[in-house]
Amino acid sequence: MAARKAAKSKNKRKPARKVAKRNTKRRSLLYKLVFWPLILLEHATKSWHPIYRFLVKSGAALASIGLFIFLLMAVFYGLRAQTYDLDKVTEMPARSIVYANDGKTEIGTVHGDNRLMLEFDQISPWFIKALIAREDARFYDHGAIDPRGLARAFSRFVTRGKKEGASTITMQLADNTFSYAGKTVDGKLLEMAIAIRIENRFNKEEILQHYMNRIFWGHSIRGIESASRTYFEKPASQLSLSEAAMLAGIIRGPNAFSPFVNFEKAVEQRDVTLSRMVHYEFITQDQADSAKKEQLKIRPDGRRIIHDSYAMDAIRRDLEVILEQHNIQMGGLHITTTIDPHLQKAAEHAIESHLSKMEKRSGFAHQTRPQYLRIPQQQRKEPKYLQGAVVCIENKSGAIRAIVGGRNADESKFNRALHGRRQIGSLFKPFVYMSAFDKGLQPGAWVRDSRIRPGEIKGAQRSWSPANSDGEYKSMMTVAEALAKSRNTASVRIGDYAGINNVLETARKVGFNQKIPNTPATYLGAFEATPQQVAQAYTVFSNGGTIYRPFIISQITDADGNVVYPGSGALSYTAAKTGSAWSVSNTLQEVTTRGTAASLRSVYNFKAPSGGKTGTTDNYRDAWFAGYTSSLTCAVWVGMDNNTRTMSRGYGSTLALPIWANVMKAADSRVYPTHSLKPTFPFQNVRICRFTSQIATPGCESHRSAYTASIPIDLIPEHTCDNHPIRAEVLPEEPSTPPRALPVR
Repeated sequence: MAARKAAKSKNKRKPARKVAKRNTKRRSLLYKLVFWPLILLEHATKSWHPIYRFLVKSGAALASIGLFIFLLMAVFYGLRAQTYDLDKVTEMPARSIVYANDGKTEIGTVHGDNRLMLEFDQISPWFIKALIAREDARFYDHGAIDPRGLARAFSRFVTRGKKEGASTITMQLADNTFSYAGKTVDGKLLEMAIAIRIENRFNKEEILQHYMNRIFWGHSIRGIESASRTYFEKPASQLSLSEAAMLAGIIRGPNAFSPFVNFEKAVEQRDVTLSRMVHYEFITQDQADSAKKEQLKIRPDGRRIIHDSYAMDAIRRDLEVILEQHNIQMGGLHITTTIDPHLQKAAEHAIESHLSKMEKRSGFAHQTRPQYLRIPQQQRKEPKYLQGAVVCIENKSGAIRAIVGGRNADESKFNRALHGRRQIGSLFKPFVYMSAFDKGLQPGAWVRDSRIRPGEIKGAQRSWSPANSDGEYKSMMTVAEALAKSRNTASVRIGDYAGINNVLETARKVGFNQKIPNTPATYLGAFEATPQQVAQAYTVFSNGGTIYRPFIISQITDADGNVVYPGSGALSYTAAKTGSAWSVSNTLQEVTTRGTAASLRSVYNFKAPSGGKTGTTDNYRDAWFAGYTSSLTCAVWVGMDNNTRTMSRGYGSTLALPIWANVMKAADSRVYPTHSLKPTFPFQNVRICRFTSQIATPGCESHRSAYTASIPIDLIPEHTCDNHPIRAEVLPEEPSTPPRALPVR
């Protein structure tokens, strides 16, 4: 029994010994695989002197430890480098370029950094060679890291104590793209790891392209295109050898070596770059000598300040509504606007030229612009000189062709064209009359121009009795005459006939969407509006009752030509009856020939068919003129920002009308033809009663109030005269609520 137990125990120990033996063999094999260099070295130096063997084996051990540490660091920094998104290399906040309505003329830049993106083949070859010669001469021969450069930098630091950069262009691209502690040892090692990833992702030309688009050149300039345009006023594709060498030379100290700051130092850096280009055989010595003799033409002082404009302010505000925040931050877009650069310049010049003349008039009591400019710049505050605003809109599309919000956008940022709400006064009267025409009133009807009697006007206080501007009162006149002469008392009666709610609805439809007082004073324009609102509203007359939504952005594309915003196009709606709009327009045309704007023809020699209305508020605080041709509508405002009196006899015809004339005369007739404003829709001759604007009856004939009027078919009355119903005949479809006769008592 004991023998059997001993045998079993012996059999169990045999497999255990076999397992242990196998494990020992595995460990031995692993040791040989890992330390085979040391084992091989042991065998190779077996016969050497012990001291030599010790030295060699110690060196080998240190090398092995170094290799282990290197591999460990490579894994560590390689993993850290993986956390950086290489797509960021190609994503650079760049300026979005804003173009005029032709899609070619640049009128400004917005958003992003002061950078304009370019492709590799859009950059002068001279600059590419100069950059490589100055920054990384062996760029095409090494990978992300230049071992020779590192060895040289280390050697000079050890022997001379001199720190010297050894970063390659790829490493600099990594440093310019990502945020990390690049000046520390840890940062440099991480930079190398990221640079290796960049070299594996992009080819050499792509690396150069992204680097050249990222370089900082001082003065907030980023990228070769912005640098070339800023310093030499030319695209980067046209840089000469001398210009390219200068730009490459100032990269290492952009603020210190800027030609704007120290031209002599910039020239020195150019010469150093040319010498390096010769050394590395990028150019010949003769080419370098010739380039050094070239006279560099740097942008002069007067053109180094980028001036703001009110048109760009309006464009930026629309972009903030249209674009998402990411698009705004990254920029790089191509924005086509509706601005006509020729008309825009004409509008800017017209305002400054005319208001300068007004400031020279005897007795002008305010600060003038020359006086403001004599104030030291650091002491200047918001100007207090006479201001103006212009908005020009294309009738059949709503495209804003010119917008000026003041005399100088650098001196005053407030854009009066968009945000300057000022009382519009009699400029609103045409819309009161249009409301009355929509209700059934005819231009040939009679209206009293006498004083307003207490209780006569619905909703007015008994003491309210507005006066006419000339202080005189007439008895009876036609509605058309009352509008042409801008009579206040007659206009209030016209508004009372139309009804305050109808007038307010008309105001809303034409674009006055702010809160307007629900009082009879509104009939005389006792509320505030902006020049853009006025311009939009006045397009209703040339468009026969149609309004087009104003817009200033027509299309936006990205750098690759993909459409980001296709534009909304011409969006229109009906704001009034066609006949009503034309009836007002017909009278407004008379205003420019024999009314308050007659000087448009006689003094300012504007001959094209047009209509318009002057406006002057109490005590000459605001001067307006809004007018139109068949193609364009333009609104002009002139006044003081503090809402004080402008000047003695500062009428709309004196301050605003001349500006309008100069702007509209500058409009190219080939682009904005001035056709006749005569209507194209049908009319019909009808006998009408002057008292009620209804179809005349024999009673009207006997009272001599009947007349023959050529009436647009959409305004032909459907009811016979209520005041003279002698043998009156009612038409088949009589409205349930016939129009109320205009009160003439």
